[in-house]
Amino acid sequence: MVEKLKKFKIGFIPLPLYAILVLAYVAMTISDIVPEKDMLVALGIMTVFAYLLEEIGKNIPVLKNLGGKVLVVTFLPAFLVYKNWLPQSTVTVVSDFMNNNNFLMFFITLLVVGSIASMNRHTLIKATSRILVILILCDVIGSLVGTGVGVMLGMSAWQAYFFVVAPIMAGGVGEGAMPLSIGYAAIMSGMSQNDIFGKILPCVMLGSLVAVLLAGILRKIGEKKPHLTGNGKLIDGDDEKLENLKASSGAISIDKTLIAGVVAITIYFLAVYVEHLIHQLLGFSIPSPVILLVSLMGAKMLGFIPKDVEEGGASLYGFTVKGITPPLLFGVGVAKTDWEELIQVFKSPAIIVTIVATVCAIVLTAYIAAKFLKMYPVDTAIAVSCCSGQGGTGALAILASGDRMVLMPFAQVAVRLGGAMTVTFAIFLMGLLS
Repeated sequence: MVEKLKKFKIGFIPLPLYAILVLAYVAMTISDIVPEKDMLVALGIMTVFAYLLEEIGKNIPVLKNLGGKVLVVTFLPAFLVYKNWLPQSTVTVVSDFMNNNNFLMFFITLLVVGSIASMNRHTLIKATSRILVILILCDVIGSLVGTGVGVMLGMSAWQAYFFVVAPIMAGGVGEGAMPLSIGYAAIMSGMSQNDIFGKILPCVMLGSLVAVLLAGILRKIGEKKPHLTGNGKLIDGDDEKLENLKASSGAISIDKTLIAGVVAITIYFLAVYVEHLIHQLLGFSIPSPVILLVSLMGAKMLGFIPKDVEEGGASLYGFTVKGITPPLLFGVGVAKTDWEELIQVFKSPAIIVTIVATVCAIVLTAYIAAKFLKMYPVDTAIAVSCCSGQGGTGALAILASGDRMVLMPFAQVAVRLGGAMTVTFAIFLMGLLS
């Protein structure tokens, strides 16, 4: 019996060790001695909840095939916070850690560097150029379908596009809904930026939820019809897969993994400095994540990434996905997912249908276009659907639901570049029509 219990795991954690971790957490919470602003305590609490909720999500009938583990790990904590069913000390520690340490950017940086560094260079070049073409198609068709459905359901074209469709495709909250609301407020009279932001934010959140569900469906389609998926590979007919898919099977060099980690930090440092430099010299900013993504992809395409970094990137990617993703999703649910904002959308059936139609149009367009461009439709649609998520948090949830975390670089292209195109066009169009 004892041996069986030792073999049973919560996530990757042996049950006896997990039980001790839970008991320690409960003892601290009951004694009201949970330290604030303590990184280890925050990570420990996130671990306690994340892997248990993931196990629950993986075993719920029907839901498990729709990205259930991601939905449970991300959205159940948001509901528990809304109902005040989580201990306040837990909410405080986790929220402080997520909001003040830029942990999401840490995760994305490691994941992007790990996956791009270990990716085949020729595949990266071909896939990126085709993804950009598909993004433009998705922006156009998603806008037309979403606006058309909104008009058919009684909304004006103005309301449907500017306040439902464009926010969904704007690339998230901080770099999507926020600049969109600032731009709208500068053009429109009678509405403040806060009012506009509050109106479009629920659409962004529900759009992300729909994309998570669709990613789960796409993953299931790939399992049923293997010829439609490359299991993390985008280019149809390319024999060279993303090398990081093999990370778990080979020997891991700690030195090479650490080198890849230092490369990630170094590139982020440079990106932050270049962002500041551009702002000082030119008067506008290019977000550091965009600079990091473009510079790293450029270095890989030009063959400047050393072999040691490529090999270390594979193991860095594997560690990041397995060790950080579930706790981070829980942190996103607690600190960055407002349940009350999310349920606001459900008061308007017309807005719900418009959001669903927009995201479905984006996914279907990417799926069909991928076939014409000799790409795997399942993987391409999952990556491109991230343009309708909550920025980095949405991309994380969508890729986790589709079990395609290896596609994070392409998801970032969809989020950053696709979002920037939408924000620029929407503000320009509103100014033109006002």
